Amino acid sequence: MRSAADDAEPWVLLRGLTREARHWGDFAAQLRALQPGAPVIALDLPGNGALHAQRSPASVPAMAAHCRTALQALGVAPPYRVLAMSLGAMVALAWAHAQPRELAAAVLINTSLRPFGAFHQRLRPSQYATLLRLALSDADAAEWERSILAMTSRRCFEEAERDALLGVWTAWRRECPVSRANALRQLLAAARFRAPQPRPPVPLLVLASTRDALVDPQCSRRLAQAWALPIAEHPTAGHDLPLDDGAWVARQIERFVCI
Repeated sequence: MRSAADDAEPWVLLRGLTREARHWGDFAAQLRALQPGAPVIALDLPGNGALHAQRSPASVPAMAAHCRTALQALGVAPPYRVLAMSLGAMVALAWAHAQPRELAAAVLINTSLRPFGAFHQRLRPSQYATLLRLALSDADAAEWERSILAMTSRRCFEEAERDALLGVWTAWRRECPVSRANALRQLLAAARFRAPQPRPPVPLLVLASTRDALVDPQCSRRLAQAWALPIAEHPTAGHDLPLDDGAWVARQIERFVCI
């Protein structure tokens, strides 16, 4: 691959289940600082964020098709480099399979897909009760966000920092609520998605969190092993790796794109 100084291929950022572009927080700025010449574009999947009123596709390839159309509408031409986590990483793989010439590289964070993880590894049983309670109750936005932070982060926040973050996330959920139907369609799409065969002809890097409380890191390890991909594993971070240690993620990306 060419070094970061040789091109300005855009970075496209994709989040996971029910999360939106704003949940990248200050990581997008870290990526811009890492590669000043490369545009950084965080997209919302239909049903989330600015697109919360739209119907979420019930398939991952349809989500990938949406991303392609959104970038075309923005006038941003390929090739792209994609940084994606969880469900977003599945979208990146579907995209790489369907249109490999459009992707210069993809970084896959804490993803889980068949056949590289059993159901209980793709979603840890310890979270079933919390997710069921949230889905079936009338939990308010603040309760949703407290539960999501507890499930996805292992970071040791100062109390004021945690309260500030939860306040921002809660405001976003109230402003752009994800409907129960859209959340279920996204969950169905993720559950049904299977790794494309053969491996997409796109440079891929796998990043995983050893202490991920939502997805077993074995899913990432098996993907990397099956496809002979480079993998880096953070020893203490949770599922939301860019939130827990964005600087570490940036270092792995820098090494990858300079290979």
